Amino acid sequence: MQNRLNEKQQAIIPIAAFAAIGEVDKLKTALHKGLNTGITINELKEILVHIYAYCGFPRSLNAISALMTVLEDRHLKGIADETGREPAPTPQGWNSLTAGSENQTRLVGKPVTGKIFEFSPAIDQFLKSHLFGDLFQRDVLDWSTRELVTISALAAMSGVSSQLKSHYAISLNSGMTIKQLHHFVDILETQCGDTSENSARKILAEFLNTENNQ
Repeated sequence: MQNRLNEKQQAIIPIAAFAAIGEVDKLKTALHKGLNTGITINELKEILVHIYAYCGFPRSLNAISALMTVLEDRHLKGIADETGREPAPTPQGWNSLTAGSENQTRLVGKPVTGKIFEFSPAIDQFLKSHLFGDLFQRDVLDWSTRELVTISALAAMSGVSSQLKSHYAISLNSGMTIKQLHHFVDILETQCGDTSENSARKILAEFLNTENNQ
């Protein structure tokens, strides 16, 4: 059982956090560090695409633009970064809604229902088909990495405590360990400081307390 996040995983945390809140200068520094740890260009692209589901297209597009600037700067300095592999083709007969519903159920641990989805069936369909279907089927990042990206982004954003708590649970179902979640909070506080909402540790404690009392 893994107790700590590895070097690449640690580097992902500030990348996702700064991208999600639009701290472009800090993001560029984090991207340089991420590339230096061996994160590939395509992995970074995928990270910055993934966050749009949580912070929107504008922040995602700005972050991808920052990555382009960083790569050009490194190219001019003679640094050759690994491109990495492309995502596998979509399987024949792929159905985003069917696959996404199955993926969501696996990650959450049970079928997801609720009054909000009854009130707005469209958001339920888009969550299942696009986020858990189209995005999660792209295998440049494994599910555990996608969840690390997600909790990093949510922890840096304001007003999304309930979503962060939910994704702590999904992180465990995707393969992370409780000790790695504690390490995540340590790295978030060290690397992002006051940029984060500083509630990630509190929310983790609340989540674990709920889990222990079930």
